[in-house]
Amino acid sequence: MGNTKDIRAAVEAELRFDPLIDPADIAVRNINGDVALNGTVPSYPQYLEAAAAAQRVGGVKNVHNHLEVVLPPGNYRDDAMLTTAANNALAANITVPDGVEATAYEGNVELTGIVKHGPQRAAAELAVAGLAGVRNVRDDIEIGYDADPADVALLVQDALDRYALVADDSDVGVYTSGNTVTLTGHVRTWAEHDAVIGAAWMASGVSDVRDDLDITG
Repeated sequence: MGNTKDIRAAVEAELRFDPLIDPADIAVRNINGDVALNGTVPSYPQYLEAAAAAQRVGGVKNVHNHLEVVLPPGNYRDDAMLTTAANNALAANITVPDGVEATAYEGNVELTGIVKHGPQRAAAELAVAGLAGVRNVRDDIEIGYDADPADVALLVQDALDRYALVADDSDVGVYTSGNTVTLTGHVRTWAEHDAVIGAAWMASGVSDVRDDLDITG
């Protein structure tokens, strides 16, 4: 994947290969591994999946997802109907704690409330992402748990030491300030990147993860 044309072609091929994506209206641009996705998709899950597909391609260092969700007429839901559906989905998900609520406006779902850790917030996003009528999800859920920064850094570093995806000689650094974790260093692939980010969010009390990782490709 040494040049712009090869990476762009590989991303386009991956978008066609993924059965969850209709790539007909997606345009791919690439400059030295910096990939942009432009155009439209018919659902929010396809919006997410397109970015994930691009990240799977070797040589991709960053993905800018500029896709717009244009819902087919049959998938449209008015604000009240989508708000009700989203709150029902949150209530039905055992991982999402009580108090997390959704409000919809023209297909944009906003999530609010308080959870203890990042995976609960991610579960709330996932619970509403696949609903018919969703064009975008804005997550304003807060992490309502204070943790000792030193403990968080140690727990995250221990997790990285256990993970098969992260090389033993990895130079990833974990730094904490309050409830914010900053990750620095180099990772080889997006899969490794996501493993490191996921480890940081798993630690209880982390309210924000600052991603300063470089993907070497």
